[in-house]
Amino acid sequence: MTQTIDHAGSAGTSPGAEPAKGGSLLVLYLSLGGLAFAVLQSLVAPALSTIGRELNADTSDASWVITAYLLSASVLTPILGRLGDMAGKRKVLIGVLAALAAGTALAALAPNLAVLIVARALQGAAGAILPLSIGMVRDELPREKVATTVGLLSAIFGVGAGVGIVAAGPIVEHLSWHWLFWLPLVLVVIALAGAIFGMKESPVRTPGRLDIAGTVILSVSLVSLLLAISKGQAWGWGDAKTVGLLALGVVTLATFVFVELKVREPLVDMRLMKIRGVWATDLVALILGFAMFGTFLLVPTLLQLPAVTGYGFGKSVSQSGLFLLPTVIMMVLFGPIAGILTKKYGPKLPMFLGAVFVVAAFTLPAIAHGQIWQVLVSGILTGAGIGFAFAAMSNAIIESVPPTQTGEATSVNTIARTIGSSIGTAVVAAVITSHSTPQGLPTDDAFTYGFWACAGVAVLAIVAALILPSARRRHEEAVAHGVTDVPEEPAELHLPHRS
Repeated sequence: MTQTIDHAGSAGTSPGAEPAKGGSLLVLYLSLGGLAFAVLQSLVAPALSTIGRELNADTSDASWVITAYLLSASVLTPILGRLGDMAGKRKVLIGVLAALAAGTALAALAPNLAVLIVARALQGAAGAILPLSIGMVRDELPREKVATTVGLLSAIFGVGAGVGIVAAGPIVEHLSWHWLFWLPLVLVVIALAGAIFGMKESPVRTPGRLDIAGTVILSVSLVSLLLAISKGQAWGWGDAKTVGLLALGVVTLATFVFVELKVREPLVDMRLMKIRGVWATDLVALILGFAMFGTFLLVPTLLQLPAVTGYGFGKSVSQSGLFLLPTVIMMVLFGPIAGILTKKYGPKLPMFLGAVFVVAAFTLPAIAHGQIWQVLVSGILTGAGIGFAFAAMSNAIIESVPPTQTGEATSVNTIARTIGSSIGTAVVAAVITSHSTPQGLPTDDAFTYGFWACAGVAVLAIVAALILPSARRRHEEAVAHGVTDVPEEPAELHLPHRS
């Protein structure tokens, strides 16, 4: 594969080089853009019933506000990530932030549900912010700063999702649902101005053409799978539409893999999926995406149930959101810590610790969730685990692939996280619905089974983290695949692992 790169063979400047001018501002602008996107992803969910009521839409129709966002993000993230590798990450990032700004402004002004759905689809295009940002950090910052910075950026995506859940209630209660979009728009505009006036273009390129056939096939596959997962509960899992879309999604996904192995310039180089550090990390992303959005659904629902049920806590939407603040704070703290650990030991350790924390976070309330401290401790463990693991995932990807393929590899990881989130939301919603009283209130068993489901799935993340190659093996695999910015003698921490 042809590549154009100023610092030949390295991802970021050499350790002795001067840091890129304005590196701190670069990280600030990228952080603001990523935070705004992540907040917008989750901010709407707690306010969905309010939005539907004010726009005269039922719950099923209003849910398209979330579905359109997920579909757009999943389809466009790999395409825009690949374009960033080809045409320049800054150029594509400016386009993505402009689309996010336009979509957010349109959503704030939306007079009806149809316009709001279109606006949300525009916002979803910004799903490429994370892979583009990670690519720019890898290209522009000194090598010794990359792991920590990537850890921070990755953690911000988890933080943004938590902030969205926390802030939605107070915003809707004290302002209106339109302010769910006006407030994040400020962050988007600052990030866009920073990208235009405060960033220089990345020197790393992968010249080529966009794989149109692969783009179309992958789009059909992702739309089919996510639509079936998102709407399966409403349509019925045995409904012809649900089954048909799932079948179409699986068949087209298999077709996509076959096509990508044959074309000269694939949208996603399937050879990357043979690298253990890549596919194991994508598996962790899928699993923890499930777990993270499982807690964002289970905990607020439990907190808001009337206390007379004997297991609910009778909190308002605003109050229940505040109980997720410890989760958000832990994500902020543990993301950079994961970057430091990655720099010293490699990404395997923080990813393993993150998965362990997440398992503990769901096991505790699965055993007992009748006291508020149990919910709070669960949230703290969830935040620490997600902060650790999300930061480590991005670093594991960039240490496993060449600089010119950072965009496409991190895009696939982002898609895995999105699909995991969709599956987690659907599964937990199905558990709650199937264990409800005749009046529609979830039973105590609904939460027990929901927490156990998330804990059981998270155990698979521990297994996937252990599959990651050791530091020495990771270096050997990276060099074999053209990655030259992995330290030759990384510190080794001996964890159980599979060779």
